[in-house]
Amino acid sequence: MTTTPHLRRAARPLEAHLASFGDRVALRAGGRTLSYAELAGRVRDVAHAYAGARRLVLLVPGHDIESVVEYLGALSADQVVLVAGSHADALAQAWDPDVIVASPGRGAGRVFRRDVSAHALHEDLAVLLSTSGTTGSPKLVRLSRDGLLANADAIAQALAIRADDVAATTLPLHYCYGLSVLHSHLLMGAGLLLTDACVLDECFWSEVAAHGVTTIPGVPHTFELLERSGFADRSAPSLRTLTQAGGRMSPERVRAFAELGQRRGFDLFVMYGATEASARMSVLPANLAATAPTSIGLPLPGAHMRIEAPSDDGVGELVFTGPNVMLGYASVPADLALGRTVSELHTGDLARQRRDGLWEIVGRSNRIAKVCGLRLDLDHLERELCARSFVVAAADGGDRLVVGVTDGARPVDVPALLLAATELTGVPAALVDVVVLPDLPRLASGKIDYRALAAPRSNTTTTTTRPRAGVVSPADVTALLATVLARPDAQPTHSFVDLGGDSLSYVEAALRLERLLGELPSGWPAMPAAALADAAGPRRRGSAVETNVVLRALGIFTIVASHAGLFSITGGAHVLLAIVGFNLGRFQLGERPRRERTGAILRGLARVVVPSVLVIGTVAMFSPDITWKQAALITSLTEWAWSEPRWSYWFIEAIVFSTLLLAGLLAVPAVDRASRRWPFAFPVTLTIALAPARFDLFGIPGDHVHRINGMLWLVTLGWAISQARTVPQRLVVSALTLTFAPGFFNVGGPIRPAYLVVGLLALTWLPRVRLPVGVASLVGVLAASSLWIYLLHWRVYPALEVHSPVAAIALSLLVGVAAAEGVRRGAPPLRRLTRRLGNR
Repeated sequence: MTTTPHLRRAARPLEAHLASFGDRVALRAGGRTLSYAELAGRVRDVAHAYAGARRLVLLVPGHDIESVVEYLGALSADQVVLVAGSHADALAQAWDPDVIVASPGRGAGRVFRRDVSAHALHEDLAVLLSTSGTTGSPKLVRLSRDGLLANADAIAQALAIRADDVAATTLPLHYCYGLSVLHSHLLMGAGLLLTDACVLDECFWSEVAAHGVTTIPGVPHTFELLERSGFADRSAPSLRTLTQAGGRMSPERVRAFAELGQRRGFDLFVMYGATEASARMSVLPANLAATAPTSIGLPLPGAHMRIEAPSDDGVGELVFTGPNVMLGYASVPADLALGRTVSELHTGDLARQRRDGLWEIVGRSNRIAKVCGLRLDLDHLERELCARSFVVAAADGGDRLVVGVTDGARPVDVPALLLAATELTGVPAALVDVVVLPDLPRLASGKIDYRALAAPRSNTTTTTTRPRAGVVSPADVTALLATVLARPDAQPTHSFVDLGGDSLSYVEAALRLERLLGELPSGWPAMPAAALADAAGPRRRGSAVETNVVLRALGIFTIVASHAGLFSITGGAHVLLAIVGFNLGRFQLGERPRRERTGAILRGLARVVVPSVLVIGTVAMFSPDITWKQAALITSLTEWAWSEPRWSYWFIEAIVFSTLLLAGLLAVPAVDRASRRWPFAFPVTLTIALAPARFDLFGIPGDHVHRINGMLWLVTLGWAISQARTVPQRLVVSALTLTFAPGFFNVGGPIRPAYLVVGLLALTWLPRVRLPVGVASLVGVLAASSLWIYLLHWRVYPALEVHSPVAAIALSLLVGVAAAEGVRRGAPPLRRLTRRLGNR
């Protein structure tokens, strides 16, 4: 390999390389920043502490500045660093390190166990990593300084890392992929954001925006979480690169993220690697990700790949050569004295080279699985579980670990088995399937059929993803979602959004989940049931209710109370129209194919249209004032002059026509692409484009505050509010609110526009309101029943409003709640009819 100027510069003393970047920011963490010059000084101080001898240092790093400084200082002092994760105690016992540094960022000190090393350490040895990240085979991988630098330089070239890049450390530093992100960015003078936050957390995205993060690395599970968290609709203007390694990601997801990147302006790089190669071996160029999603790309600069003993179709074991190949394995401390024992890496992967020159993995030649970026020795796992009295078969499920066990000899303690499997592997529980069978599947030879074990299970198989003894399991969350959404096919991998949840079912689901789990995390509708169970929050006094739910309850109450004559506070229905757009943006306008997105919008609309037509149609049969036009929801299209009670259902018509218009607009491919590429700017632009209609500049006859032409801006503004993730974006929608809302109403006095302004600003700036538990429950019931209350209150309050407005209000609310509850319980055929029509 030809050494680049960057690599030659880095080959000088480490602190000198760091200092050469001067005041450029190197590390960001917890509100703190450290320039390269400051980093160089702190690394020099740590190196001085290690002066005098070459030792074996066991380091347990966190996502903090102190851990990075300790790691770099030890390397600068020519120590051998064993980077450890959660199994540090076992590693310390097996390898007897001379120095132990546990969690530097948490104040744990550096413990020198001896002044002179107890080990013979080869001069080329620099870093030791577990072969499986945090678990698996007890072997360590021996890595040289030159190999680490060569790989960092090749990665920097392949990904075009720039000095102004900022990478988020979404991966642990004891994992080779996470460590290589650190190496490659420090080599180029780029910045790193050190954070423990998950991509599901809003605080992560706040840090991305605050620090201008350009690069997010991830394993396949990271991308699954991104997909479920609504990443496609999230604005992250600084982002220019996503990198994926740590296992095979489904071609469909590769293609989806690559195409999203083409629309949003970021690149997706799919990579292939292993700890034994100092991290990575190949990169798929970003411009080929959408068209070659099954490929691992091309070898890194200076590296080569070949196929050993290829079959007739060109398939054989992939063998890799390059300067980043490990020195060899270490199984016992005496191996630390060895020099290079490996010159090429036999990967154990079956591969082929395609006609276009790209490389492709087609299978495994041994019993190794790769889940969530961790390489798992399945035979070793079976032996370890057997030692704990679990006789199992472990199989590679692609993106998850499958553990099969029989219940013939004795009952299976599934929670205990799952706990043991997660402890031994480090794989998240949500990615472990424990499959209980009468007998394990076997081949004709009598050997276990691992392929059959890993296949999707039938209904006769008991599969559990995450039982949590005495607390909440994914099965509990899945059952709740299945009940609320009438989806008996719900699985732990499904989220509320996946199962077709919308604004009407959202309130009930949120309240019931909060009772089950405690306080819900932000973005919970996009989280799979298993992840929700894992994220069960603390149970605190009161209940945190989302502002849009509070506004729905307040809106329907003020509508009914104003109609019954208790007081006159109007404007609630117009706030509810903005919430229609807000929830449309959250639930139906996710990153899915155009036709599916249109279908989701129409299915949600059917849940409003079907009960409305049935209720209003029934009223029309007995009331001379309500006609087939109201039942058909076309009053605003056929009658220009306002008249009561025929315009009583204008609000339902506004929901229907605004949703249909947006569905039709988004069905146009070019518009659909624009809305995905600019998820915030698009609805903002649409709202501004509706200004002439809002200000009635066209002179259309009729009451524009009750017609769709005058009110559509409320729905698009609500959509824009749902996409406002940053302070500048919230300021934009606030400015639109303060421009469009005042003066919108020509009757109702100052209270009406004030109600609208306060409601929209609260929806923009106040995510949740903490209420007493009893009040929160009442708010949830009213919000969840708001459609039925609106439809039926017209038939209830008139008989009581003169003599007792309070009784009129109470009875109206009770009748609406009772009707909603009856439908939720599935008693009438209406529920089945609504679902049938909604799924067409």
